[in-house]
Amino acid sequence: MWSLRTRDLPLDPPVVMGILNLTPDSFSDGGATPGLTEQLVRARAMAEAGARIIDVGGESTRPGAATVSVDEEIGRILPFVQAFAPDSPVPLSVDTRKAAVAAAALDAGAEIVNDVSGLRFDPGMAGVVARTGAGLVLMHMPGTPADMVERANYEDVIPEVIGEMEVSLAIARRAGVEDRRIVLDPGIGFAKSADHSLQVLYGLVGLGRLGFPILVGPSRKSFIGAVTGAPAEDRIPGTVAACVMAFERGASVFRVHDVGAVVQALAVARAVTGSATRSVTGPETLR
Repeated sequence: MWSLRTRDLPLDPPVVMGILNLTPDSFSDGGATPGLTEQLVRARAMAEAGARIIDVGGESTRPGAATVSVDEEIGRILPFVQAFAPDSPVPLSVDTRKAAVAAAALDAGAEIVNDVSGLRFDPGMAGVVARTGAGLVLMHMPGTPADMVERANYEDVIPEVIGEMEVSLAIARRAGVEDRRIVLDPGIGFAKSADHSLQVLYGLVGLGRLGFPILVGPSRKSFIGAVTGAPAEDRIPGTVAACVMAFERGASVFRVHDVGAVVQALAVARAVTGSATRSVTGPETLR
């Protein structure tokens, strides 16, 4: 169970978080939903396809992206949050590193703060989360989107990611954020090469030993392109495979663009996992 600002969200069955980027420059869907009407249609379609959270962002975090001002980021996301949150069938998450943006979105009805900096960018963020009782995603990303490519250097990526996630956890706890509100995201593709991202996916079991739910965001990421050669718009099968592997290794929240495909794949993966608890004793059971 994940405790959010006004509700608890069960994490079984696995939770698919639909991505709604209200940016002109995100890596695969920048500018795809330029107007409020299109944004609302897209969000509702993701909810109908099985998304149990909508994650809205107003600042691109693609490699090399520059920071946008607080006012610009709020101006991009707040009209949507104000229009969608009051009657939303699913909770809203705000994807931001900035305390003022998070506070504005939470005041308008958002339930979760998804901080890609793991509370390291804005010293005020942890206090906003603690004060509002919001759910919190702590992601691992050394540096910022502008310089994260240069920071993809690790002696041993899994223990280093775990160690830095423990630092973010300590920041959250010192501010008064309750453990039941926290989910960990190892930051696939953030300050990580394709090989690092593959290692992180394989090593999710180690991160799970910290005792928190795990979110993964492999959607259309460059590591899929490195493996398959597919461009971003053709990486749905790779995204599905990564999500199923992550589920098998302990992840319970999946942040994706292509909601329907991932919902269906995880339903089958969960059914297969559940079948392992039922013994198959003879050929009659296989017919």
